[in-house]
Amino acid sequence: MIVTIGPSEQNTVGTAMTSHVEYGSATHVGRVRTHNEDSVLAAPPVFAVADGMGGHAAGDVASAIVVEELGRLVTDGAPVTPDRLRTAVQRADDRVRGLRDPDGAPLGAGSTVTALVLTGRTAWTALNCGDSRLYRLADGRLEQVSTDHSLVQELVEDGLLSPEEARSHPSRHVITRAVGAAAVLRPDWWTLPLRPGDRFLLCTDGLTNEVPDDGLAALLGGHPDPQQAADALVAAALDAGGRDNVSVVVVDVPGARALG
Repeated sequence: MIVTIGPSEQNTVGTAMTSHVEYGSATHVGRVRTHNEDSVLAAPPVFAVADGMGGHAAGDVASAIVVEELGRLVTDGAPVTPDRLRTAVQRADDRVRGLRDPDGAPLGAGSTVTALVLTGRTAWTALNCGDSRLYRLADGRLEQVSTDHSLVQELVEDGLLSPEEARSHPSRHVITRAVGAAAVLRPDWWTLPLRPGDRFLLCTDGLTNEVPDDGLAALLGGHPDPQQAADALVAAALDAGGRDNVSVVVVDVPGARALG
């Protein structure tokens, strides 16, 4: 099953389950924006969020292209491998860079992407391009797996900003990498073990700009059901102001279930 949340939809899709994972997902336009430029994919073995840029005429399309290309990994019936995942992301980049207005001028669209994909019986392949994030909750500890590709993250790494200052910096929305936004696509990649008991969170910055990491950890740890956790995370972002579109996918590897 492919679940892609389109720009006009407001909240959730249901929990589903495979032999390896349980998951829930949710998206919301927020309390300020009039269009949802996020897209969500929750289709085992592929999970992803994408946050479009370039205005609703282009951002909607860019994020939709990203999840469409990733979704083909599920629908074409072939085994999902890291190489096929890389090809899918490159196809998305080519298509987004090729978007034109009716006069033939580039639309200037782009999209973040964060994806978590089962590419074997014992391993995930994960990728990130932009400032959407991947977290892992394991043994009660929340870890940010991805690194933001943003101006403020570079300032933090250079020692010019503290993480606390970065949260309110006026340039916090300036990202340095995105699908379709440069001549060369440069996502980060990881191989992660498939471990019973792990919980993953994929989210756009509409969540992380509103809810700090300790709040994310509390919500993820307080809702055993992944769909309830996803709903609670979106609700927390809205309660904190909801100044952007917000999208989340929560993926669990059940701890009491054999993985063979």
